[in-house]
Amino acid sequence: MSAPTLDEALRSFERRLCERTGEHRSGDLLREAIAYHFGFGEFGPTRVGKRLRPQLLFRTAFHLGAPLEAALDAAVAVEILHNYSLVHDDIEDRDELRHGRPTLWARYGVAQAINAGDAMCAISFLALAQSEAHLGGQAALSAVRTLHEAQRLMCDGQARDIAFESREAVAFEEYLEMIGGKTAALFGAACELGAICAAADASTVERARAFGRAYGMAFQIRDDMLGVWGNEADTGKRVAGDLARRKWSFPIVWALAQPDSAARRTVAATYASGRSLDLHEVEAVRRALDELAARPACERAIAQRLESLQRFGDGDLYRFAADSLR
Repeated sequence: MSAPTLDEALRSFERRLCERTGEHRSGDLLREAIAYHFGFGEFGPTRVGKRLRPQLLFRTAFHLGAPLEAALDAAVAVEILHNYSLVHDDIEDRDELRHGRPTLWARYGVAQAINAGDAMCAISFLALAQSEAHLGGQAALSAVRTLHEAQRLMCDGQARDIAFESREAVAFEEYLEMIGGKTAALFGAACELGAICAAADASTVERARAFGRAYGMAFQIRDDMLGVWGNEADTGKRVAGDLARRKWSFPIVWALAQPDSAARRTVAATYASGRSLDLHEVEAVRRALDELAARPACERAIAQRLESLQRFGDGDLYRFAADSLR
């Protein structure tokens, strides 16, 4: 039997994702809220994410010889857990726009959005449990542990990110630890699950996890860069929203680690205000970041992490990672 293509896998993935989250039934508000978030049925089509985590899982699994069915429910579980985190993150960050339309809490209210996110978390692990039929009990248990550990690290990273908002300074090492949990942990789990689905040995599983984590760090730095210099048409989110909320992103942390200058003092003084920034202040910070060459610094940091990925990934996996970060 020939190996599945990625296109075949993604088509099967979209069908299984819809099945696992449940089709919207009239009068069922929970299912309606979940369907709205994913853009299913009457709430679609809408611009969806790039499915990066499922793609990494599939590419890892197929490279190591796993059949599609062995990896399918794990890929669905990772994507649902990712979306649970997005729902809660939008509430915590007070973001009203995602993929170019109102976020779940903006549409249904905070209480319903929290509840829908909690349901997504439960559905994620129920989906992963279905993989036991293809993986066997021990491998399925390892998969569940992997995803739970990623969830724990995500929550830890998010707690740090929220706490940073009331800080006047954040060390570079603290920032890296935060994104290592909030973002990189699930990317690491996606690749690790791909290896588990292929019945890989412990060394290969660890290498897969390391690749995913390194990719996740580069991904978050790029996301931080787009949060300052991107455009809403591409990101589907309000540009410079992170600056307005005084989020400690890579450009800010890097800028404040530079030698003293007028531009650095502008960033430091504005971020020390202890409150949300108005449009004038946001633009002042962005100009200061430009003067400090913070954007090229982001690009260098991404390139350095891409270079490290070559130690872990095969050619196809590395090319996919590199292309997705451009």
